[in-house]
Amino acid sequence: MEAKQTVYVNEFTNGVLDPSEEMVGPLKDGGHIVANTSPGCWGPMITPSLRGGHEVTKPVFVEGAEVGDAIAIRIKSIQVTSMATSSGNDRSLDGRFVGDPYIAVKCPGCGELYPETKIEGTGSEAIRCASCGEDVTPFEFTNGYTMAFDSNRTIGVTVDEAAAKYIAGEGREFMATPENSVQNPIVTFAPSDLVGTMARVRPFLGQLGTTPSRPFPDSHNAGDFGQFLIDAAHDYGMTKDQLEERTDGHMDINRVREGAVLICPVKVPGGGIYIGDMHAMQGDGEIAGHTADVSGIVNLQAKIIKGLTIDGPMLLPVADDLPYLAKPFTAKEKQAAERLAGLYGVAKLEQSLPVSFIGTGADLNEATDNGLERAADTLGLTVPEVKNRATITGSIEIGRNPGVITVTFLVPTHLLDELNLTDLITNHYEASGE
Repeated sequence: MEAKQTVYVNEFTNGVLDPSEEMVGPLKDGGHIVANTSPGCWGPMITPSLRGGHEVTKPVFVEGAEVGDAIAIRIKSIQVTSMATSSGNDRSLDGRFVGDPYIAVKCPGCGELYPETKIEGTGSEAIRCASCGEDVTPFEFTNGYTMAFDSNRTIGVTVDEAAAKYIAGEGREFMATPENSVQNPIVTFAPSDLVGTMARVRPFLGQLGTTPSRPFPDSHNAGDFGQFLIDAAHDYGMTKDQLEERTDGHMDINRVREGAVLICPVKVPGGGIYIGDMHAMQGDGEIAGHTADVSGIVNLQAKIIKGLTIDGPMLLPVADDLPYLAKPFTAKEKQAAERLAGLYGVAKLEQSLPVSFIGTGADLNEATDNGLERAADTLGLTVPEVKNRATITGSIEIGRNPGVITVTFLVPTHLLDELNLTDLITNHYEASGE
């Protein structure tokens, strides 16, 4: 097919990122992807027919993207369309899954695996097996809330039991669930443990990335959740070595928001860019395990970086999201540094630009080691040097507990020149006034 300048996506996977499945597109190099995304976490978690814990868009094939390249994905815009959502801390229910409640749900009544469901009423027992009528959801809230948003999607407020039940009765409408989405709306549960809590809306994408080189349940395409795949009893079990084929698209890093650029590895021909799990807001760490999942409209621009072989994503946050020590130096700061260098006979100062390297692992220590190693391997440095640079010109920040972090620091531009990244990063921060 002829490649398109703009690819529109409103179809979704069954929760599995499978490189053997047909992709959408193709998209021209430098073209745009416009997608209507469905909510992540909780809706798919109570929809047993989905096999990955999320419901992301079908991947987009980018013309010319070859294994060993990278794709720079610029997030042009993110717009929340949901009027309300529900979320909270979870607890899995024994006897309703095989090995992993996110992936292999089994009806406790008839024993059917991946059963189709129907909604009967509202509340935590409303999701029923279409075959036998048994309560089939594998999760319940330990503490949950229902949140409504203002018309401009700038503020959210948690509502009381009566309002939560009203929203639950029109779940797909309030959540603006896309037409092709099969997930059950989580507002059906009508949780209301928090009432009158205000929250600022700042949306971002919890899922954004490229397709792994082997089938992965979408929520487990990361080094922390991916641990549950190792030697698992269900169809998507794998070895520890096979887990390295992940692309870390499920990051839940709140800096992956409008204006940022995410640089993703290409591990299958065409890259296979997929999108989902939009969150209305989230503090660093996503410590509750979940946040306010919403539907939305996303506009992305994808540009191939030939020959940039990376194991996991790199992020260029918007300037406001950079750690203080990693912000580009001002002209005044550079003048002061030059005077100081002259006093001590330092002939030349480094020119540098900020980059975040994403690391994932079983816990935050492993994720940090992974991020440091990825930065060192990409830049041709030693891990000790990366540690020093991240300490004095950057920061380690938690994306998601238990095991997603970013290693951000000022990288010498001569190293970025070798990777053909200097112009991209310079233009990104010049555009933001840095």
